[in-house]
Amino acid sequence: MITFIVCFSLLVLAYFTYGSYLERLADADDAKPTPVMRMEDGVDYMKLPRWRVFLIQLLNIAGTGPIFGAILGACFGPVAFLWITLGCIFFGAMHDYLSGMLILRNDGKSLPEIIGIYLGNRTRMVVRVFSIALMVLVGAVFILSPAQLLGSMVPAMPTEIWVYIILAYYVVATLLPVDKVIGKIYPIFGVALVAMAVGLLGVLLSGTYEIPELTTLHNFQLDSEALPIIPTLFITIACGAISGFHATQSPLMARCVTSEKKCRSVFYGSMISEGIIALIWAAIAMAFFHGPTSLGQQLAEHGNNAAWAVDVISHSTLGQIGGLLALLGVVAAPITSGDTAFRSARLIVADIFNYDQKPIAKRLVVCIPLFVIGFGITLLNFGVVWRYFAWANQTLAVATLWTIYVWLVQSRKNYWVALIPALVMTFIVTYFVFMSPQFLDITNRMIAASLGVAVTIIIFVAVYIRASRHVKPEIEKA
Repeated sequence: MITFIVCFSLLVLAYFTYGSYLERLADADDAKPTPVMRMEDGVDYMKLPRWRVFLIQLLNIAGTGPIFGAILGACFGPVAFLWITLGCIFFGAMHDYLSGMLILRNDGKSLPEIIGIYLGNRTRMVVRVFSIALMVLVGAVFILSPAQLLGSMVPAMPTEIWVYIILAYYVVATLLPVDKVIGKIYPIFGVALVAMAVGLLGVLLSGTYEIPELTTLHNFQLDSEALPIIPTLFITIACGAISGFHATQSPLMARCVTSEKKCRSVFYGSMISEGIIALIWAAIAMAFFHGPTSLGQQLAEHGNNAAWAVDVISHSTLGQIGGLLALLGVVAAPITSGDTAFRSARLIVADIFNYDQKPIAKRLVVCIPLFVIGFGITLLNFGVVWRYFAWANQTLAVATLWTIYVWLVQSRKNYWVALIPALVMTFIVTYFVFMSPQFLDITNRMIAASLGVAVTIIIFVAVYIRASRHVKPEIEKA
């Protein structure tokens, strides 16, 4: 319990301390007009109140990652608490806030366009393709995972029917102006998500279950050789610590926020909130199943299906009504991330071709191919799709971290806040490529790690040279 309380307190405290420092580092100034003040179009650029923007951003980024990822990550043991807390504060929330400010200062442009400004046109082209692929992959994952949960909640309707229903909702939410569906339904979903977190937090604080303490960095995975803490934990728990997907969602709200000073609560605050959700789920998973080893065994017996664990934990700890509310929160999170993933993909494609999105017919032209591909992915093995989604997610975060680093270097500001996370995450994703069976599968871990270090050094040198040129960004309005 002590470890959990300390980690929870650090996450809350970070919003008022490190978050405030980053706000000063970014020179947040209400005198600077935000994109919506100059470019309101009634479709994507629309003024929304801060509380609504915060809830939408939170629901955009809080898919099943901080829930499913936290449960699977809890199998590593209490070391998961450490990564969620430090990763969220110094990696994820920093990543979300500073990338959000960069996007805001550049007219709410899509992430690939921002990365291209600071890392070059070649990188822009690669990230454009990578981001669209990731968005469609995210959309597909967040069709399947809520459909599976709804299928278990309503046995009379098979999962396949729920897939079609969710996909139909995605089409509507992606095409309509941001205030018509997203702006109206998300606050309701937000209540369910917050109720879920508060309910489970109450269960944890009641003392009914014993939360493991962080007394060792031991790996409690059933097969610790196949799933080492470094790099696997950092890939497994992505959305609760750092996620490149988040920066792809920031343009949606950067086009709706009405002042720069509101961005700390919208971007940094939403990520801290997601970290708290991940911390709660990691704690309840270990406590409910009496430790990480038992948790791993129970998951293995049920096909490593985190949705099964969510269902059992929710109904057993909160009863029928509370369990239903909790499950609604878990279902709402991926659905609200899935629809905005497809919406982000539409905006990225539109930005690439400078294709006007005000006419609904032009929105349809962009959306139809995206939905066809997304539906095709849902027909693949979910486990395989999830693994590639998790790695792609962290890889995009690496590109965003290096973009923030270049911006800070060129602005002659404290670049260490981005450099350290960029180096760590570059090593993590490259090491994972070398050692993972899904990629190169180098069985000698020392060789795989050495290659990861080598690639990280090469990337750092290349980015350092570019940053040192002090090239003035062509769009930034700061």
